[in-house]
Amino acid sequence: MTLAKATSIGLGYPNIQMAGVPGHPGVQTKEVLQQNIREVTLAQVIENLRTLPAKAVVGGEPAARDIVCSGSFEEVNEYFLAHEFSDGLPVVPPTIDKVEAFLQHVDRDADEVLGVMLPDNRAATVWSVAVNGVMAGCRPEYMPVLIAAVEAMVDHEYGVEHSGNTPGGDNLIVLNGPIIKELGFNYTQGVMRDGFQANTSIGRFWRLYLRNVAGFLPHKNDKATFGNTWRVVVAENEDVLANIGWPPNCTEFGFPAGSNALSVGRYTGGNHISSISGATPEAILPYMADAVVRQYTWQLMFTVGQGMGTLRPLILLSPIMAETIAAGGWSKQKLKEQLFEQARIPARQFESILRDWTQKPIWNLTEEFNAGHIPKVFHESDDPERMVPLVWTPDDFMIVVTGDLGRNSCYVFAHNGVLGYPVGKEIKLQKRG
Repeated sequence: MTLAKATSIGLGYPNIQMAGVPGHPGVQTKEVLQQNIREVTLAQVIENLRTLPAKAVVGGEPAARDIVCSGSFEEVNEYFLAHEFSDGLPVVPPTIDKVEAFLQHVDRDADEVLGVMLPDNRAATVWSVAVNGVMAGCRPEYMPVLIAAVEAMVDHEYGVEHSGNTPGGDNLIVLNGPIIKELGFNYTQGVMRDGFQANTSIGRFWRLYLRNVAGFLPHKNDKATFGNTWRVVVAENEDVLANIGWPPNCTEFGFPAGSNALSVGRYTGGNHISSISGATPEAILPYMADAVVRQYTWQLMFTVGQGMGTLRPLILLSPIMAETIAAGGWSKQKLKEQLFEQARIPARQFESILRDWTQKPIWNLTEEFNAGHIPKVFHESDDPERMVPLVWTPDDFMIVVTGDLGRNSCYVFAHNGVLGYPVGKEIKLQKRG
């Protein structure tokens, strides 16, 4: 009910009347659910239809350059905490001088609207990007990256409106291009560890922007069951890619190698697969494929069901692993194809996960294939033990080479499907004189 009330304001219905269902339908018997609806929900619906809603009172918001508070560093931070502008860590006070310093690094008008975002239905402006960049501890020269990140956030395919959904998935920004070295991003050991200003502050910026502009606040529009926090930006190791002849991640989104670009996807979690042994790709692959399979349960609904074919597993591959696989004659594309063939589960298990464990209405692979909804690879026969893939095509797998140069590891992310589908954006640098 709290979520419904918070969301209704952004949707333009601040005084809409609501009726609740006690408890959670997923853990109630059919009889208890029917009783709750008859005795509680229905009574509220009838009462709402018989009475006029209270008059809506919606407060205004400050304009872009309004001063909302003044005082010492401590006083500003206390004000931001009290008004839910802060993520709980100290923020850099976004003075007008600091914000305008960020604007000097892009050829964009401060009032330009990059998009309008739910749940608060608020415009994402270049000015607000700079404000939150200052608050996150970014440097002014990061501004082109911040703009590209927000352009990804407002992209309809990404689905920012689902950022506060039940699994609490959070995004990962993957970076490509010369800008990695120019701005000092870490792209080797500890690539997902904080401690490097560019990686860390831009990752924090994403979550602050979701809070302050999109409107995802814990206990309100953000209803993650447990939740994750922001992830640092992962920069790909393009030196290694050049040596082994593999294309960078940005090519997945139509940008040529050498482009300054980023991609953003939302992931519910992940697992570090350590100490992978094997001197050939054939020896390495079974461990990797098994690791991918182990990350996925309810997310299969994005393969067959909600989103239909929108599951995109992400694998971070340490450089030495990529080099070993490439030395065995495998291209990045062949690795994807082999993962598609080996990262599979029995059709019986696939259906059971959707039918018995998550109670999804779409679960029968035979019926879905016969209806023309899914590819034939999911119904090569009627054998319930036939092995079926996690995704529709080999290209659904995403592989990024990064991390410690001397470790034989990978990291597998569980993707949140259509509720955070990966999108890519070019980072447009300021034109020089």
